[in-house]
Amino acid sequence: MEKKDHILYDKTGNPSKEPAWIFRTYAGHTNAKESNELFRKNLAKGQTGLSIAFDLPTQCGYSSDHAIAKPEIGKVGVPINTLEDFRILFDQIPIEEMNTSMTINGTSMWLLSLYVALAEERGEDVSKLQGTTQNDIIKEYLARGTYIFPPEHSIRIIVDMYEYCLKRIPKWNPSNICSYHLQEAGATPVQELAFALATGMAILDAVKERNCFTHEEFEQCVGRISFFVNAGIRFIEEMCKMRAFSDMWEEITKGIYQVKSEKYRRFRYGVQVNSLGLTEEQPENNAWRILIEALGVTLSRDSRCRALQLPAWNEALSLPRPWDQQWSLRLQQVLAYETDLLEYPDLFEGSKVVESKVKDLIENANKEIQKIKEMGGAIKAIENGYMKAQLVKSQAERLAKINNDELIIVGKNKWKDGIPSPLTNDPDGGIFKVDPKSAEQTLKVLSDVKSRRDAKKVAETLARLEDDAKNGKNLMFASVECAKALVTTGEWADTLRKIFGEYRPSTGVEGQKLNLESDKVSNVRAKVEKFQKATGARPKIVVGKPGLDGHSNGAEMIAVSAKHAGFDVIYSGIRLTPEEIVQSAVEENANVIGVSILSGSHVELAEQIFAELKHYKADIPVVFGGIIPQPDFEKLHSIGVKAIFTPKDYDLMDVMDRIIDIVSEKIPASV
Repeated sequence: MEKKDHILYDKTGNPSKEPAWIFRTYAGHTNAKESNELFRKNLAKGQTGLSIAFDLPTQCGYSSDHAIAKPEIGKVGVPINTLEDFRILFDQIPIEEMNTSMTINGTSMWLLSLYVALAEERGEDVSKLQGTTQNDIIKEYLARGTYIFPPEHSIRIIVDMYEYCLKRIPKWNPSNICSYHLQEAGATPVQELAFALATGMAILDAVKERNCFTHEEFEQCVGRISFFVNAGIRFIEEMCKMRAFSDMWEEITKGIYQVKSEKYRRFRYGVQVNSLGLTEEQPENNAWRILIEALGVTLSRDSRCRALQLPAWNEALSLPRPWDQQWSLRLQQVLAYETDLLEYPDLFEGSKVVESKVKDLIENANKEIQKIKEMGGAIKAIENGYMKAQLVKSQAERLAKINNDELIIVGKNKWKDGIPSPLTNDPDGGIFKVDPKSAEQTLKVLSDVKSRRDAKKVAETLARLEDDAKNGKNLMFASVECAKALVTTGEWADTLRKIFGEYRPSTGVEGQKLNLESDKVSNVRAKVEKFQKATGARPKIVVGKPGLDGHSNGAEMIAVSAKHAGFDVIYSGIRLTPEEIVQSAVEENANVIGVSILSGSHVELAEQIFAELKHYKADIPVVFGGIIPQPDFEKLHSIGVKAIFTPKDYDLMDVMDRIIDIVSEKIPASV
């Protein structure tokens, strides 16, 4: 294809178009059967690839019948326990023809093993499988929280997958460096560039260190690294960021790693546009935000994504319904097929504005990468807490700007009055709810599999997995055999937990400050001081993240804000049990428990927390925050929750003001 007179022409000289990117919707919920029905409907509507969302137990390495898993079954994705679930999930879907993206990290090897086992069971040529396992464990330590094992063992698993895929599944991307969640956690464009590229370098260094590839094979590994990038509302800057990514990856792969083939140096990326900026207030505005964000990664041919998935307008409210996902898919189709976007070469080539911005981003990102290099690379910058602390700092700065009205969010901190959205007038409130009974189907399938599988074969394959882990062998081979033997997700992960252990990274909260001073801050601090004079101690809050939800942004910002207001704060990170949260509050003599939850399991976890408080005979007020639909407020209040905060409660000092008022109710009137 060549350009002439600013129009694209094919080899015959006829006007031509660029092929459209892969259309995806991020989907999976309830159980394997219902997710399969959703996948087939989406494919029939014109979706051209699968992007699978897995539930939190699957992501964190627990079978659905584990106690910590039960409140989370099918809430944010499809639960997968054994090969039987994959048989159901991909029923009537030709996986040998499909480009399948799996958003999976800590258990990525296990899910790929299940996919390989299913293909072999169907008699398919495994080498034809195409797709991606996200498998970006560094991002999980920083932003998403579905890590399991310590960094060195997690990186080993990733390299095992590169070695296996290169020889057996050459069209599969073993890892997909995901800067999407970095931006969701507050990363600036410079940080997103630097942290993602430093992650890529950490993987390539580990692949080279394995010393099991020829240079040509190493180049092929470089060619299998793909990226999953976020596109925010500042779409000019985001477009420039994509150009900077391409330029910097070319420089890294050619200069540092001596990759000769241009094909293998190419920056290949897919995109999900930003969800962080979607608002609960006036949610209809989110449709325009999503469209504008999509332009940043489609408008410019030289920085156009290879695959795109869009959030739905109501994701600040709850999970999207099938209709909402269809609406997002239609946006992509209109953009690709009704406009003339794909008919022209790059529209911004030669733009001095774009060239200047790209240069600026590259210079600053390289400075950040150099800092990380001087620490010993991305793994060391995880272990010493640097990268996590930088994200928490950026997120705190962003929220302070919103609170100070320096950063305008339409409908949130400006032009707040509006007609109620008709999109939320449906009987379901415009949100999707998982039927609690759907978990019974998942548990029944799991129980049936356990009752009929060959227990001896299960024990033998798990023993091989354990031995291979101890002896440094490639774990993919044993994992595929485990999959065929109907081993469960929890059994696979627990076997490796025994050998590798589990990991708890830095929270990034220590030493952070909130750049916010106002009359509201002074008012809250006055109430805190009054409490301290009355009781002899500052108010103490335990900020808890129960269950398997790893989205810690909200909890981190509440911890930073509470400290800014004068509270003593106890925050020990994610993935705590209700028992651990309540025990901490009792032992620390806390005045309030603040619970952050975004996975939809707020009712079940509230019941567990209050059962623990009853066990300890502790009268400690509890507040909840997260993506909690309005219809669930009454239920939470009836359980005993004193206050509920959602994304619309962006004013941090308003939140602190309500919490100190709740705490102050416990002060005896005589004091």
